[in-house]
Amino acid sequence: MTTPGRDILREIFGYAQFRGPQQAIIEHAVAGGDALVLMPTGGGKSLCYQIPAIARQRAGHGVSIVISPLIALMHDQVGALHEAGVDAAFLNSTLSFDEASSVEKRLLRGDITLLYAAPERVTTPRFLAQLDSLQERGLLSLFAIDEAHCVSQWGHDFRPEYRALSVLHERYAGVPRLALTATADALTRADIVERLQLQEARQFVSSFDRPNIRYTIVEKKEATQQLLRFIQREHEGDAGIVYCQSRKKVEDIAQTLCTAGVNALPYHAGLDAKVRQDHQDRFLRSEGIVMVATIAFGMGIDKPDVRFVAHLDMPKNIEGYYQETGRAGRDGQAADAWMTYGLQDVVNQRRMIDESPAGEEFKRLMVAKLDALLGLAEATDCRRGRLLAYFGEQLENVDAAGDEDGANNAPVRYFCGNCDNCLAPPTVWDGTDAARKLLSTIYRVQQVSGISFGAGHIMDIVRGKATDKVAQFGHETLSTFGLGSAYSEQQLRGVLRQLIAISAVAVDAQAFNTLQLTEGSRAVLKGEVAVRLRESILASATRAPRGSKGASGRGSAKPAPLDLDHEAQERYSALKAWRAEVAREHNLPAYVIFHDATLAAIAQRNPLSLDDLQGISGMGEKKLQAYGDEVLRVSNCA
Repeated sequence: MTTPGRDILREIFGYAQFRGPQQAIIEHAVAGGDALVLMPTGGGKSLCYQIPAIARQRAGHGVSIVISPLIALMHDQVGALHEAGVDAAFLNSTLSFDEASSVEKRLLRGDITLLYAAPERVTTPRFLAQLDSLQERGLLSLFAIDEAHCVSQWGHDFRPEYRALSVLHERYAGVPRLALTATADALTRADIVERLQLQEARQFVSSFDRPNIRYTIVEKKEATQQLLRFIQREHEGDAGIVYCQSRKKVEDIAQTLCTAGVNALPYHAGLDAKVRQDHQDRFLRSEGIVMVATIAFGMGIDKPDVRFVAHLDMPKNIEGYYQETGRAGRDGQAADAWMTYGLQDVVNQRRMIDESPAGEEFKRLMVAKLDALLGLAEATDCRRGRLLAYFGEQLENVDAAGDEDGANNAPVRYFCGNCDNCLAPPTVWDGTDAARKLLSTIYRVQQVSGISFGAGHIMDIVRGKATDKVAQFGHETLSTFGLGSAYSEQQLRGVLRQLIAISAVAVDAQAFNTLQLTEGSRAVLKGEVAVRLRESILASATRAPRGSKGASGRGSAKPAPLDLDHEAQERYSALKAWRAEVAREHNLPAYVIFHDATLAAIAQRNPLSLDDLQGISGMGEKKLQAYGDEVLRVSNCA
């Protein structure tokens, strides 16, 4: 049975089947229903509002407004829609006065199917007056609020301008609204519903699982060299993103990678706007570039062939980590999420929370979110299982610890077969004794000296290191001096990370990051709270080859689409070269013209006529008309 949505999917976008809940969302929106849509990056979220917009425009409902905070995303999505034969436009600061005026005239005539605009523009009196005019004439069809988590103060990327979007419900109550995001925990979800007044909206929550992404988290030691080894050994020549916390670090890492022969570019808010745009365009339009960036880069980046996302500094929370890592492997092929973290990361994040001018309730929540991320980093069990559990989802593939039939009531352990802990289970040790010695030392040095000290000095005392500073303050006479000589510095740093994470130790940012006892220290000192940690592993975990099967018997990643014979591979290479030329002419990323999977399917089929091209995924009617003859020429000449 065909529906308007399915017809548009095939005719415009060239796909035969919907994915996941797309069909239900689209049918609900076409019928005029409100919806909150949670769908992971790469899950086909944009089609959930583009197809309803096209269907409703054909039914005479007029223009759909897409609200996005991202100029780059507007440009690429509008370009992709034009390639597919859809009348779309954007209004943003890149347009001249005459260009913007032309778009506004077309908008008021109802000639545009989808108009993209930023939330700041949508809520201005001028734009609202234009929407009023459309509404009076029955030409306001749909609102799509993309990156909807930005409306929530509990989310990882709060933007105050999103709060003003409540005006859409108040002013245009009869116009359906779709709020869409790739990342939102239960609290953020509830805040989106309240702030955007979507209490009556239907909620569609897709699985957060990205089985093609392999998660690896390693302890930080010489992080730059760890990153370089990771890229050279596993992703040489691949496109990737490296996230750093500071602008200076971004530039230093980019320079180091370039010196080592990696094609890397820096991106942060301190760069000139033209430089940032140039670097972003090169990343999107070229192959094999590694973007080293702060979190100012990435939201809305649709590049499908990013093969890895690396974090050299720990993010603030799991939501941010999930969204940033989700930029890898949007094409469904094998990709890596790699992170290195250490004690200083935890200290820095806690300091930023403590120094924030936010209220105490907000700070407590941010600490809890940071603790959840640290728990993920320190985990000894399946990382994917933990990640999904944070979003209220259970991993389907589980093994019961203990007896095979689970009769001993042992806790259920998840096994995904595609994270470092599942591929190489770590050894666990009991750090409770070390924790008590560290806490006792913090207490004793403050009692003896009347001042507090940082982590390095505390660890020197516990390990019995006779440094000049230890001698200066007479700390070699403390009863805890040398009691932890059996512990390595890495082990003690791991223990301190845990103590800070569970608020058994506080870091005083105003006093040179010195360590302080807290109310939570008492339970650890009394042995009421155990501290269990993974053994220190300073290099990447042992990794199974891509596509190998873990103990579950399930492949760890989808098979590559380029399993082509020699002749088909030559056709594929020729088609990629032709696509690159067309993309340059149109000033668009290559994947907007055709995805790699579409070119691979063409190369595999070896078409001899336009009829042979019909039915290939990604080959819509407009693209067949525009490029069909050239595709046949290139394919047959290869």
